[in-house]
Amino acid sequence: MLGSLMFLWTGCCLLEGFSALQQKRPHIIIIVADDLGWDDVSFHGSNQIPTPNLDDLAYNGIILNNYYVSPICTPSRSALMTARHPIHTGLQHSVIVGSQPYGLGLNETIMPQYFKKLGYTTHIIGKWHLGFFAKEYTPTFRGFDSFFGYWLGAEDYLDHKALAQPDYYGLDFRRNMELVTNATGQYSTELFAEEAVKVIQEHDTSKPLLLYLPYQAVHSANLGPGMKPLEAPNKYVSRFPYIQDKNRRIFAGMVSALDDAVGNVTKALYSKGMLSESIILFTTDNGGPAAGFDGNYASNWPLRGVKATLWEGGVRGTGFLWSHLLAKPGRIATQSVHICDWLPSLYYISGGNMSDLQENDGKNVWDALSQDSESPRKETLHNIDPKEHHAALRVGNLKLIVGDNYGGKWDGWYKPEEFSGESHYVKGDQNDSPEIHVHVDSNNPALNFSSVQSNGAVQHMMQAFPYSKHVFKSEISHLVAMPNYTPRYKPAIITCGPRPANASTNCQPSKEPCLFDISVDPCEYDNLAASRPGDVKVLMMRLQQYNATAVPIRNKPVDPAGNPKYHGDAWVPWIK
Repeated sequence: MLGSLMFLWTGCCLLEGFSALQQKRPHIIIIVADDLGWDDVSFHGSNQIPTPNLDDLAYNGIILNNYYVSPICTPSRSALMTARHPIHTGLQHSVIVGSQPYGLGLNETIMPQYFKKLGYTTHIIGKWHLGFFAKEYTPTFRGFDSFFGYWLGAEDYLDHKALAQPDYYGLDFRRNMELVTNATGQYSTELFAEEAVKVIQEHDTSKPLLLYLPYQAVHSANLGPGMKPLEAPNKYVSRFPYIQDKNRRIFAGMVSALDDAVGNVTKALYSKGMLSESIILFTTDNGGPAAGFDGNYASNWPLRGVKATLWEGGVRGTGFLWSHLLAKPGRIATQSVHICDWLPSLYYISGGNMSDLQENDGKNVWDALSQDSESPRKETLHNIDPKEHHAALRVGNLKLIVGDNYGGKWDGWYKPEEFSGESHYVKGDQNDSPEIHVHVDSNNPALNFSSVQSNGAVQHMMQAFPYSKHVFKSEISHLVAMPNYTPRYKPAIITCGPRPANASTNCQPSKEPCLFDISVDPCEYDNLAASRPGDVKVLMMRLQQYNATAVPIRNKPVDPAGNPKYHGDAWVPWIK
């Protein structure tokens, strides 16, 4: 009887809470890091790059340990905005490059358009990359009240000019539709944080805020002759004297600038009195481009592959969720989540009517994440690329990979530069409370985690990097702490074990499908296809079912009429 009464009382409170939420909708802050790798944050155990502000939010919220994104930029961003898989929007192949005249279809309703119906003020600051050949494809024509940033996929961090193809080079920096010509020399990560702080400070708090903050960091800049693919001010790079590899050291500076920027945005929310009423989602758009891929030096260690591949290193996303609305914060969440799931989940917790949403591929995972219950997502299609002829699908714990790209050149495991030990890891993703292991590099006492105490992110960083105690400090620990909860400050680290001698040769997906049990083999060492042909057949059939629903790719060849040299050396919409 007592149990029944408690159940009724709990249900009543939940209903009352939801009713109140409908009257006071949460502010939603979506922060996207561009090309951030799995091993580029210290809440995943990186003993090279401390990220104290990100760590504080992650440890006080929910670390997403079984979370997937698309393998490359445009597809991920389209999935985030629409909750529709790229195979259903025609964006499943590659990305929009320069003056290719296509974008996310105008038949698609996107996130800000939905949230405007709920009374939200909507802003985007940063990277768009969903089309600009005609003005109707740009952010302020698609539901955003304001835009500050750039339309293409990459550009210089300081002069804000983009090189898309040889001789296709021009300024790509705007406020709404107007070119910004006075920002030369100002680092984009700082500019975007400053703009976000300004938006927050000027926000009318009687209305809910949707702030979409897709940073340029840590994507490589222009890759042309004589250009610098990695850029960060020396004040950030100088924080990492122990990283001798120049490229990895600059990359670390880029990550550190991003971490500071997120801290500044969080402090602005607190100062405005909005933080306790906010949901902060942090996500990468795809895996990291490691070992020089795309001119970059991210790390997905110990996962296999890089950005633009369908290995775990290309699609397993770095991310977390922070909010006072989470019923059970302070966890490593093992629930299955895909980037398509954020729109329905956030719309639900904001009090939206789920029937408002266009037909989509997302799942409402809010309750599963908040209450630590079973995820409604049972399978995840990573992609089907009809032009490159490769695909991957995960159903339960089993993952099928068919075909390959880059001729298998980027199918390996890439340690971060100057990493001397074997990997640091979490034991599978099937356990509710994964076992945590911390790798200690005994050759570098400055990177020794053995004395870390669970008494806050500041202490965590000061003890892990003692000679840098005046640099790696979180300034938001007291702001993001959850009531009646003491964070563990122990990283979520993936465990794989020793790599078998045949790991590089037992799977050749360009010749025949490969099968992996990701729950026990997240590093994709052991191809099970030969021993489990029945499972291969079932997953191949499921892949064919998905493929039957795919729409043709929208990609178009480069249009010379869009060359910036015809438009005052700027990227502009050139089709009326």
